[in-house]
Amino acid sequence: MKYFIRSLKYFCALCVLCVVIMYLNRLAGTARLTIEETFQVMFHTPRGMMLPVAILLLSAFYPKFGFVCRQVEGDIEENRQQILNAFRSEGFSLRSEKEGVLTFRADNWVKKLLLLGEDELKVSQYGQWIRIEGIRRGVARVQYRLDSYMQMIHHDENE
Repeated sequence: MKYFIRSLKYFCALCVLCVVIMYLNRLAGTARLTIEETFQVMFHTPRGMMLPVAILLLSAFYPKFGFVCRQVEGDIEENRQQILNAFRSEGFSLRSEKEGVLTFRADNWVKKLLLLGEDELKVSQYGQWIRIEGIRRGVARVQYRLDSYMQMIHHDENE
């Protein structure tokens, strides 16, 4: 059910994006057709159907490749401050901590909206690794920050 809801969110977001682009083209004077004529062409010609089909396919498969799990070498207890700093610098704050799993959420509604409400990132320990799970955009940014913080610690220890 979660997969379906995510697909539906991305479908709506892509449709809104498509309509906004059409409207901006019309305002800029680069489109020769009205918005109504554009929709007529889009849904009644084989070539025009390519965009709605692409939107459907992207929204159907995005939840599969849009959510990831990444790992950074470290320990949640020892590197807690680096983890908190990495998330804070990317606009996330700690919301809960249960059974060794830290749950972070976006700090403001703009970031939540940009992530389509999928702003929950989970951090857990997996062997010698810190595992970060969630939406790809959030995980990739936090992983990069956390990895650089961890490298700075190792660099300082080696000096």
